[in-house]
Amino acid sequence: MTTTDLGMPDLGGLAGVPAADEPQKARDFKSDQEVRWCPGCGDYVVLNAVQSFLPSLGLKRENIVFISGIGCSSRFPYYMNTYGMHSIHGRAPAIATGLATSRPDLSVWVVTGDGDALSIGGNHLIHALRRNVNLKILLFNNRIYGLTKGQYSPTSEVGKVTKSTPVGSLDHPFNPMSLALGAEATFAARVIDSDRANVTETLRAAAEHRGSALVEIYQNCPIFNDGAFDVLKDNDEKQRRIIPLRHGEPIVFGPEDCRYGVVPDGPAGFRVAKMSEVDEQDVVVHDAHRDDPAYAFALSRLGGQDLDPTVTGIFRAARRPTYDDLAREQVAEAEHNRPGDLQALLTGNDTWTI
Repeated sequence: MTTTDLGMPDLGGLAGVPAADEPQKARDFKSDQEVRWCPGCGDYVVLNAVQSFLPSLGLKRENIVFISGIGCSSRFPYYMNTYGMHSIHGRAPAIATGLATSRPDLSVWVVTGDGDALSIGGNHLIHALRRNVNLKILLFNNRIYGLTKGQYSPTSEVGKVTKSTPVGSLDHPFNPMSLALGAEATFAARVIDSDRANVTETLRAAAEHRGSALVEIYQNCPIFNDGAFDVLKDNDEKQRRIIPLRHGEPIVFGPEDCRYGVVPDGPAGFRVAKMSEVDEQDVVVHDAHRDDPAYAFALSRLGGQDLDPTVTGIFRAARRPTYDDLAREQVAEAEHNRPGDLQALLTGNDTWTI
């Protein structure tokens, strides 16, 4: 058994989860329920990617759990031939925390949307991330409330005209990556629904990470916010806008005739510069494993609500003890050193009569 830089066992996110008795295929993870999303919804791509890559993890289906909140994305558990729970608005991370802490034999996943996770569920999300609970959070971001028919969401742009903001939203939107890294998430990544290969690769990395892993997925809502990410799918525009992150590689992007690079800007920031105007040695080499989240946070500040540019890939994949591992160790130590007497605890010295 190897150890981490912290001296802890390097067990990975799948340690303790029973392996499947025989090889599985994508169809084994498809339930008998009719998939009911609007035609063209980005959720279909993510569902197919998850069903396709899960067999490669080699886990028993009965040891995989998907927990969702409320929203279009929250139908997800119905379509997975695993255990699942369609819970309540915004509370999926809290429910998943209890499950992950009490059942180390499970691979626990949370499926949520930008409204469910960042509005009523914002508090639960940031605490799950700061605690570093061993669960995987898929945040479907379409910049709109879809299930409730098109109100602006916490990630909608300033000026967004919707049913609830008929003359334009005044709210400054959340940056989910910055929020996650501000909470010191040990794994944070962003992908686009149309990039199937990157979605699959990132989901696999999240599954194998021990700790909280948040994957923000830009996905299209064809009914209430169609084309929100079209500039990132256009062949010409995506080359100029998308900054792909690869650990250990220089952060460069753009068409061959006009390459760009990410370079330092001040004591703690980054900026985009033309490669023809900077020294190649100044280009930042991506290091997703830095212990300090400030580096990844600075990367998350590149670009803005206009998606120019847009950073994709794994921002951070660091190691830190997980809440659930530590909680189980604490319980085991307490039981060993101080055998439990519930009645003695209830009627101890710190009681009084009213």
